[in-house]
Amino acid sequence: MSHVLYFCKKHEKQMNILILGSGGREHAIGWKVAQSELVSQLYFAPGNAGTQLIGQNINVDPENFEALKQVVLEKQIELVVVGPEAPLVAGVVDFFKKNIDLKNVRIVGPSAEAAQLEGSKDYAKAFMQRHNIPTARYKSVQTQNLDEAYLFLESLKAPYVLKADGLAAGKGVLIIDSLEEAKHELKAMLDGKFGAASQTVVIEEFLSGIELSVFVLTDGQSYLTLPEAKDYKRIGEGDTGLNTGGMGAISPVPFADKTFMDKVETQIIQPTIEGFKKDRLDYTGFVFIGLMNVEGEPYVIEYNVRMGDPETEVVMPRIASDIVPLLMAAADQTLDQKSIDFHNDYACTVMLVSGGYPEAYEKGFEILESENCTDSIVFHAGTSEKDGQIVTAGGRVIAISSIAASMDKALDFSFKNAERIQFRKKYYRKDIGEDLKQYL
Repeated sequence: MSHVLYFCKKHEKQMNILILGSGGREHAIGWKVAQSELVSQLYFAPGNAGTQLIGQNINVDPENFEALKQVVLEKQIELVVVGPEAPLVAGVVDFFKKNIDLKNVRIVGPSAEAAQLEGSKDYAKAFMQRHNIPTARYKSVQTQNLDEAYLFLESLKAPYVLKADGLAAGKGVLIIDSLEEAKHELKAMLDGKFGAASQTVVIEEFLSGIELSVFVLTDGQSYLTLPEAKDYKRIGEGDTGLNTGGMGAISPVPFADKTFMDKVETQIIQPTIEGFKKDRLDYTGFVFIGLMNVEGEPYVIEYNVRMGDPETEVVMPRIASDIVPLLMAAADQTLDQKSIDFHNDYACTVMLVSGGYPEAYEKGFEILESENCTDSIVFHAGTSEKDGQIVTAGGRVIAISSIAASMDKALDFSFKNAERIQFRKKYYRKDIGEDLKQYL
């Protein structure tokens, strides 16, 4: 199953589509979009070395809204899909909807206010509390109520969870075993450890269980539930070391059986969509619900207002339906007229990262053999083209996704190609999926 084969479907073309972003998530969304008979031309802004294999990259910053407008008008774009969170929080959807020249362009993503569900941990926790959505006990604190913060920490049992309120590129969460260290780190965060993102810090009760991610596509009224996934955040095997943006993912999740997923549906997904309506939030697009399974009961850890990465790299290959009509229906508020089909096979992703990541790392190393992988789909994350060569351009470089009837077989394909692809100081976790084998 060479990844090239997925790009060869030819149909009558109808629509120009633009995907904002430059990571593995955007490559995976584009890979799925490119299979649709509704696509005429696919564009990425800014894209990476992999997205240019399936579309055209345009060197525009997704947060430069005026430049985006020019691209949309020049290229006659009819559908825009927003990949990352930063332009959503900055208000790209509001800009499009308020601009008279863009009134006929569909855009898939929530408003800036709705994007605060990811942009502010405090906003998200208040939303959950208001709509009776199960989550951990918490307290939001700033420098002026540091004494109260210390008292709340003292009321909790170790370990202690500290979350920067704002966007911190997936690195603003600390889990600390020592109360004294937690107090020290809390003060460091409030003093600017994560810049403006940690001017407010959310202290949370630690939930003991196993994590998974659930994704829905919504038009703000109706929703479709996408395949669930489990990702691997820590850099080291055995879930050790620093948090990263994600080192791999598996879908489906073996412990997420029908009983558990029914609870997720009734206790979390439905109240979330109802909450959008009650709060009059303009929410179109993807909702990422980070969950903890605590002895069979689901609790929300966080919301993201876009697809996850590397989870998108396992979710998209499992969607059997054409995704473009679903994205259009979300933008048109007609999602209640649509359904979605999945492949039952396992999808497994292994992420190749730069040596040193998630701390300091070097860029610009040539990547070899990425085009010669069989039995896997190669999604580019941090890559670029330089002098005709594909080179590393980020911490997370390439996601290798494979599909098979069993998790073991899919992992075998991904690990085989993880060995095949070469670049200097390459690193990947060799234990992706090991913790799930007990549930099979």
